[in-house]
Amino acid sequence: MDTLTYRQAAFDDLPQIVKLLAQDELGSPRERYEDPLPDVYIQAFLQIQADPNQELWVVEIAEEGMVGTFQMSYIPNLTYQGRSRAQIEGVRIREDQRGKGLGEAMLKWTINRAQEKGTHLLQLTTNKKRADAIRFYEKLGFTASHEGMKLHFT
Repeated sequence: MDTLTYRQAAFDDLPQIVKLLAQDELGSPRERYEDPLPDVYIQAFLQIQADPNQELWVVEIAEEGMVGTFQMSYIPNLTYQGRSRAQIEGVRIREDQRGKGLGEAMLKWTINRAQEKGTHLLQLTTNKKRADAIRFYEKLGFTASHEGMKLHFT
């Protein structure tokens, strides 16, 4: 596998990140990849950049450019003696790069990042419809230890 480079996203990366989110089977009905990008994405990006507990990452291969993205959030806690937890969201790999081991490399990198930040755990949610993703996360050591629940607003 080619060498992956990880860097925090810059404003110029935003269209490609939104495109990755919109190309996802479950993301396509809820995202709006347009040129120019809707302002809601710009505002969200600026909020993420301004929050020291948020990191939006871009993963690149020299010859290929951006091949993936994910967001890491660090959530302060009183539990576990005040240690934060890390949460990973929006994990996406460019369609033409899937099946090459990039996802595993990215997730192992996020595990190391969470440990470096002193968190007591790394958590994620994935849609129950994503059976392959669930098997993938379990292979990396994640366990379905809790039942996640959401209340969506329009």
